[in-house]
Amino acid sequence: MQRKSASPLGLALTWLRSKRGWSKQRLADALGMDPSLLGRYERGDGLSRVKLDTQIAPLGYPPEAVDVLVFADRLISGEGVASTPALSPEESGRIARASIAAGWTAAEVVYSELLRRKKAEKAEAAGREAEELWARLKVAPEEDQRVLATGFPEFWRPALARKVSHASIRAAAHSTGEALKLADLALSIAERVPGDETLRCQGYCWAHVGNARRVATDFDGANAAFARAWEIWRAGIETDSDLFPEWRLLDLEASLRREQHRFPEALALLDQARTACGGQPLAVGRVLLKREHVFNAMGDTQAALATLAEAAPFVEASGDRRLLFSLRFNMADDLCHLERYKEAAGLLGEVRALASEQAPALLNLTRVSWLAARIDAGLGRKESAVAGLERVRWDFLDQELPYEAALASLDLAVLRLKGGGTEEVRELAAEMEAVFRAKKIDREALAALTLFWQAAEQELVTVELALRVIAEIEKVRRSASRKA
Repeated sequence: MQRKSASPLGLALTWLRSKRGWSKQRLADALGMDPSLLGRYERGDGLSRVKLDTQIAPLGYPPEAVDVLVFADRLISGEGVASTPALSPEESGRIARASIAAGWTAAEVVYSELLRRKKAEKAEAAGREAEELWARLKVAPEEDQRVLATGFPEFWRPALARKVSHASIRAAAHSTGEALKLADLALSIAERVPGDETLRCQGYCWAHVGNARRVATDFDGANAAFARAWEIWRAGIETDSDLFPEWRLLDLEASLRREQHRFPEALALLDQARTACGGQPLAVGRVLLKREHVFNAMGDTQAALATLAEAAPFVEASGDRRLLFSLRFNMADDLCHLERYKEAAGLLGEVRALASEQAPALLNLTRVSWLAARIDAGLGRKESAVAGLERVRWDFLDQELPYEAALASLDLAVLRLKGGGTEEVRELAAEMEAVFRAKKIDREALAALTLFWQAAEQELVTVELALRVIAEIEKVRRSASRKA
């Protein structure tokens, strides 16, 4: 007697149970039924779709899993398909396989898009909540912020920990103390985040603690923080959340290695970061701009400029105007260092327009004016360059940026020396030295400027000495104004 073929619903139940690695006894116990009844269901006896949805519930599969299996069975077996006597079994089989492939491809596309949209919606909602919580938290007195953040569960949100971590990076541009405080606050929140995201959240925040310590020149503390960040991060489980991208940890550690002059390590970390960010234009653009910083710190301006050219399409695709300003400004600056002044001049209009859009606009515009004056000097437009540098150096002093003021003054001194104005240079050197002493500037920079001033007093100052002093102060300035 010909054996009855298994029903699609029974096959679906058998497949889903086996896929989970469950025995009939285990599933029957979970359902509170006799295993022999479950066996009859798997053969398709008395099994309806409603009953099947109940049977698979303990396995954790959604009802759509049954739909997929039943659809595949229909295509494979040909049941329910119109009779096609003109086709051979092989031809029918090829059509079935093509239909399955086409259906599966379409399903994957739709599934991926719906998943992307849902993740974006959830991320947007979490971001709005974090903004509201941070607005409440940051207006509280400093001594109360940690009490609120650690004492009330409404603040134990991964998106808020991320928000405060990023605030520590912005604070690093003007206050190392504020950056450290915010990074520690973010970590306190992360340690209380419940659920699967807690370890990844803590690892992410530890990396920002490491960054804040780097800015404060506590390199030993930064090393310890990054070691802790990776230890906790690797102990965590992967989630489908985009809140804590791994590339950011690599990117931040690369900044530490750059400051420690461990340049090969910094470049290797940035290579890993680029791979980890999955080709996202904004992330790739940021990583490549960091790579340009490393090459500049190494004194390899050619490689720095080539890196900016590689970054350009990613930055432009990202639509981030601040990043675009950094790209164009750095490109013009590198061109100046390579004495390619005409090419740098061609970027000035766009750089100036972008600078006016960014905060703080006044500082950015002053830096662009400094760049323009250097380009004028390189193109032989001495009067325009002198006038520009005179304005810029006073603007920097007004904005409490003595290093930038000193560098602009030294650029002016180089121009004066080339024109034989030694008396003007002596006055300029004395003025700079007095300003630096009043501002209590780093002793290395002060020593370099004092050497320049003493040489000017004895009328022994040269263009070469001015350029050496510029290089020394530039090195100190980079150390004094580290950013992420």
